[in-house]
Amino acid sequence: MNGVASITTNSWKAWTAEARATITLAWPLILTNVAQTAMTTTDVLLMGRLGSEALAAGALGANLYFATMMFGLGLTTATAPMIARELGRKGHSVRDVRRTVRQGLWAAVVIVVPIWIVLWHAEEILLAMGQRPDLAAQAGHYMHALQWSVLPFYFYLVLRSFISALQRPQWGLAIGVGGVVVNALAAWGLIFGHFGLPRLGLFGAGIATTLADTLMFVVLAIMVYADRKFRRYHLLGRFWRADWSRFVELWRLGMPIAATLVFEVAVFNASTFLMGLIGEASIAAHSIALQIASLSFMVPLGLSQAATVRVGLAFGAQDADGIRRAGWTALAMGTAFMAMAALVMVTLPRTLISAFLDLDVPANAPVINLAVSFLVLAALFQLADGAQAVTAGMLRGLHDTRMPMIYAALGYWGIGLVVGVVLAFVAKLNGVGIWIGLAAGLVTVAILLLTRWLRRERLGLIASAI
Repeated sequence: MNGVASITTNSWKAWTAEARATITLAWPLILTNVAQTAMTTTDVLLMGRLGSEALAAGALGANLYFATMMFGLGLTTATAPMIARELGRKGHSVRDVRRTVRQGLWAAVVIVVPIWIVLWHAEEILLAMGQRPDLAAQAGHYMHALQWSVLPFYFYLVLRSFISALQRPQWGLAIGVGGVVVNALAAWGLIFGHFGLPRLGLFGAGIATTLADTLMFVVLAIMVYADRKFRRYHLLGRFWRADWSRFVELWRLGMPIAATLVFEVAVFNASTFLMGLIGEASIAAHSIALQIASLSFMVPLGLSQAATVRVGLAFGAQDADGIRRAGWTALAMGTAFMAMAALVMVTLPRTLISAFLDLDVPANAPVINLAVSFLVLAALFQLADGAQAVTAGMLRGLHDTRMPMIYAALGYWGIGLVVGVVLAFVAKLNGVGIWIGLAAGLVTVAILLLTRWLRRERLGLIASAI
């Protein structure tokens, strides 16, 4: 009996230790993600003060921006599981970590050029998608300022992956909060002409975000060299030295992650473009609902990033029990939070919407009513959204990225978008039909990813490490 009690006690200690480690790593990542999203939310709030037309144009431009930017984000994200596995295998590894960070920066430079080309032609792309010419023109003008934020943002993400894998994410949080402040002040000044600055409207919002992202990267780079623990890696030394084997390895792991994120984000962006075909009120309400849902999503996203690191460390250390604890701990935390977020969306939708639009203005009533219905549907898929995000991070810690990519393509586009289009335009449910389709896609992907995690040993996902 004493032996059984001892095993139970040790097991409980291991789980509680994992929970503490996950929370310690995750909360700065969560708040950093909230800070990054708050930059976009701030821009949307200020665009709303310009009117519903400016809000709709900004939403179209921002969604095209995220659809393309997310590909490079997924690629650079591959640095996190690679660094975690190296540190799990050898806790004081310096050379391999430095190689991964350098090639992450190289990958950012390579991928940003085609992204810039696409975003420069945002107006033409939106016109080809059937959007209103006046909205497409405003969105294109906005993009000509916003697109230059992509490269410094990628550089910032690579360095943030580095400090997170070393389980020191606090610098990323502090700098992210500073970025929100800089962006808010610059956007307020440049959009409306305050502080003696020119009134630039949407173009000013793009300049503000580019300035904030650039400062975030520069300050984090300085901190990496100022901190004694980070300085010994000499991350930017001999930056131009080629390391083709590591470069190819990063692309092999990162391309499926990039495609997965693009499939997910692009289906939400496609839903925004479809809303544009329904009407201006629908696209404005959709933008508000997405911003609220995006804020709640930052918690499972941060837990997903923490799970990638924690699972990756156990993977590199050949610890099967550690892999199991790290994954299930993050998943339990993520789904629990999303259940609470769903409750808030169902019970307080108008309170949430009031942050974006004045509820007492009669002209806003159509947008508000649509936004309320969209939020109720968003609440229904919160658990699935959190589960798929965290489980994807758990599998990335095992360097398993190809099948999740296929699942994302099937769930988001083969099911989610098709169901949404049929319900919206054939069944005449309009925006509600699109949101039902989004829910169907998220539930499908969550089930497929969770099934793969449950079968990880049978599929040989950890055979190379255990």
